[in-house]
Amino acid sequence: MEQSQGDFEGSASGAGGAAAARREAASLPEGLSTFPTVLIGGLPITVIDRQDAAHLMVAAARGHLSGSRPYYFTSANGDVIAQTRVNAETAGLFREADQIFADGQPLVFASRLLCRVQLPERVATTDLFHDVARLAEREGTTFYLLGSTEAENRSAVAGMRARYPGLRIVGNCHGYLAGEALEKKLDEINALAPDILWLGLGVPREQIFVRDFASRLSNVGVIKTSGGLFDHLAGKVRRAPLWVQKAGFEWLWRVLMEPRRLFWRYFTTSPQAIYAILRYSK
Repeated sequence: MEQSQGDFEGSASGAGGAAAARREAASLPEGLSTFPTVLIGGLPITVIDRQDAAHLMVAAARGHLSGSRPYYFTSANGDVIAQTRVNAETAGLFREADQIFADGQPLVFASRLLCRVQLPERVATTDLFHDVARLAEREGTTFYLLGSTEAENRSAVAGMRARYPGLRIVGNCHGYLAGEALEKKLDEINALAPDILWLGLGVPREQIFVRDFASRLSNVGVIKTSGGLFDHLAGKVRRAPLWVQKAGFEWLWRVLMEPRRLFWRYFTTSPQAIYAILRYSK
């Protein structure tokens, strides 16, 4: 996940506190909440593979009742684990999610060593998006892409429309809005009523966005936080080779690609993540 891909400001007109903002019926529709969770680094991670995660997102969007709070799906990796251990507010924002997917291979390895149930595989958002897009083409599920810079957002949308010609992207916007522009954009998104809102603002801004504004988006089916997804879709950031991903070293690949931005971040957060995973997993 990217640390920052937008700069939305919170608002008193939003949902308020995370706990108070949750919808009255917090569980997914009947038949959609059958996946167990395991505790990794203090967070309840959904035991699910990519294909089931894609079907779950589409089914949740389809089962969402218009006028109710959208379902909130997010993802965790080592950096997220570290952030939630040092910041109680961030931890609370993640625990408010309906589903937390394992976006880091180290979490999969940790489940095999430390947990009562193993995670079947990594559910990286950069892969999950394409799984959901292929399914959405067949099902008629609609997308809205919110986040990143204007140029990268447009590039991501153009690329996805070319790759998935049957995919209905009903709207898109960069992630740098505040004040009246933000208020208007919230109303616009709600009027467009996308089934899935892909929210790429970075941690913890996208979780704060969900807390503050999800109640304003009652016609949206699912909000999926997406970190730096749009940078990948726009071709700005290259994925690590598959063998590097499977070995659990995509984070190292990213450091080598962007050492000035990421070296200190991973140097400081990796020990915190390792400690949290060893101490708070079962």
